[in-house]
Amino acid sequence: MNLTSFKNSWRRTASLTVKETRQLMRDKSSIAMGLLLPLLLIFIFGYGISLDLTDAKVAVFNQSPGKVTNAIVEGFRGSPYITPFPVKSMKEAETLFDDGKVRGIVVFPQNFQADLMNQKAKIQIIVYGVDTTSANSLQNYVQQSVLISLHKLGMQNSTPIVMEQRLWYNAANSSTWYFVPGIIAIVLTLVGTFLTALVIAREWERGTMEMLFSTPVTTTEILLSKIIPYFLLGLGGFIITLEAALLVFKVPMEGSFFVILVSSILYLLTSLGIGLLISGGLKAQFLACQIALLVSFLPSVLLSGFVFDLRNVPDFIAGVAYALPPTYFIELLRGAFLSGDNWTVIWKDWAILFLYLTVFFYLTNKTLKKTLEKK
Repeated sequence: MNLTSFKNSWRRTASLTVKETRQLMRDKSSIAMGLLLPLLLIFIFGYGISLDLTDAKVAVFNQSPGKVTNAIVEGFRGSPYITPFPVKSMKEAETLFDDGKVRGIVVFPQNFQADLMNQKAKIQIIVYGVDTTSANSLQNYVQQSVLISLHKLGMQNSTPIVMEQRLWYNAANSSTWYFVPGIIAIVLTLVGTFLTALVIAREWERGTMEMLFSTPVTTTEILLSKIIPYFLLGLGGFIITLEAALLVFKVPMEGSFFVILVSSILYLLTSLGIGLLISGGLKAQFLACQIALLVSFLPSVLLSGFVFDLRNVPDFIAGVAYALPPTYFIELLRGAFLSGDNWTVIWKDWAILFLYLTVFFYLTNKTLKKTLEKK
């Protein structure tokens, strides 16, 4: 290539670059994806996501009050990682544990003081094993706090205390059991929101939506025709993922299949409602895809409790997380798989998901009707 050809090639490249830059500057959504999304992600990861354990509430069932046990409980109060919650019975402790109000239980047996004199005292430490990272951290913090309290009493070496550790709802201490329910939520989000966000926008781009509006069909019929195929596709993805969870990853099912199925149907319908709302309000597939990514897929991964325990994040981030449907679905799945059916939590989460899907389908129907009236 001679110098003249090189100059002409560079001139053409420069002209095309200027053209593409001008088009990019007119495309506000692409600028937002390129500049605002990185800012959003860095704030979420840097400020909102934390695997550190702080202020973990622990039920303390002290059946042998005395100098040593009281000192240990006071040591818990002085720790930045543990907040003791005294209880009067093991049943009360288990109720708080199952409701998610405490993350662990420390039990001092009735014969603790006598066993202490015989150098065979035991302390039972029970932790919520679903989130293995937090469970292991909590066990270590409790142990260290006990040892520090004994050291202050001058008893660390002379009086050995055996600390019995137990993991509830994840006896295998497997992090896979923690993540698999969240993967089911992501699969249903992909099918329900991400794919359906394109269906009506695709009709607008192809010009077939106007043809549909010219026929006697109603907006409800249009919505149902869009929902049914993707609902069946989502159920297929759910069944495949569920079978993989049970057969390949050996995730236990402590609760009932009925709860898992109803929860999945409610969340899938909610996701479909979100996707159709996005698609009905936008007439470009690319923009609909971007919005679906921002409002559904990323939150379902980052802010739903899929990766980290929401009790480890600032209150503001937790507030945002509990305003999102995936949070309740993952809570339902983890309970059904790992801890059994807690109907107080189940009815609450079902009611919230049903409210979400009702609102989203109402807004979608209203949006399409307004568009139809304009036509």
